[in-house]
Amino acid sequence: MSLKQLAIIGPTASGKSDLGIKIAKEVNAYILSIDSLSIYKEIDIVSAKPSKEELREVKHFGIDEIWPDEHFSVEIFIRLYQEVVQKCQEDGKNLIIVGGTSFYLKSLLDGLSPLPKITQETQKRVEEKLKNLSLVYEELLQKDPAYMQKIKPNDRYRIEKALLIYEASGITPSKWFAVNPAKPIITNLPIYNIDVEREVLRERIAQRTQKMYDMELIDEVCYLEQKYTRAPNSMKAIGIVEVLDYLDARTDKEEMLGLITTHTAQLAKRQQTFNRSQFANITHAKLEDLEELILQNF
Repeated sequence: MSLKQLAIIGPTASGKSDLGIKIAKEVNAYILSIDSLSIYKEIDIVSAKPSKEELREVKHFGIDEIWPDEHFSVEIFIRLYQEVVQKCQEDGKNLIIVGGTSFYLKSLLDGLSPLPKITQETQKRVEEKLKNLSLVYEELLQKDPAYMQKIKPNDRYRIEKALLIYEASGITPSKWFAVNPAKPIITNLPIYNIDVEREVLRERIAQRTQKMYDMELIDEVCYLEQKYTRAPNSMKAIGIVEVLDYLDARTDKEEMLGLITTHTAQLAKRQQTFNRSQFANITHAKLEDLEELILQNF
């Protein structure tokens, strides 16, 4: 059979996961999650992952793929997507991409530029230079200010990538990407965005925050901090930082829950803006109308 694909996106707490599972059952599909927290093992309550029962109902990818102290990137996500597509083809399944981190979806549509061939000698040279990260950053900033201004001085991963490109190709990252433009990974992907009123969404977010608390959110964050410390990027997520402030006695319980709700609502607003501005082939509809709409057009 020919693999069919579609994407269901929307702001956090809009009902994407439940809808994705319903559709997947109807159209014989696997699900690829695009959620920046669900990718991590052991971050379960904060990420509001589908339940173990739901994960058994439909095979999911992009959930529990890496540990909280491991690095994740667009390149890794695209490789994961390609592996999932191959698995779907082997198993005779369709694919539904579901989640709130639409940046990853856009990366599939826009693609990535190929990197220059990196030899072991180049890799060793770069590793040696990276021992002085601030110096490397300043040198790259002088050579390619347009590219490096988008990168924070402590972002070792992206600084290393920029240095590898420069050392391997002999030209700045900006020139490299101009000569080697990105190619789409996927084309003609139907995208469905869940439209939800802001007031309704905020109420759902507040209810979900309380549910997370009732599910022992604080215990989960304590466990994560003890095992991984506060250093990994995953430990800076909404829902984790507010609990850490509570544990530091900077807030009380009600303030903590209020801050999680507010910060999640702010994230949802950014997601809605992104979804409305970044995609061409997209259908916007209310949650209650989407199931029928998707099945009619599948």
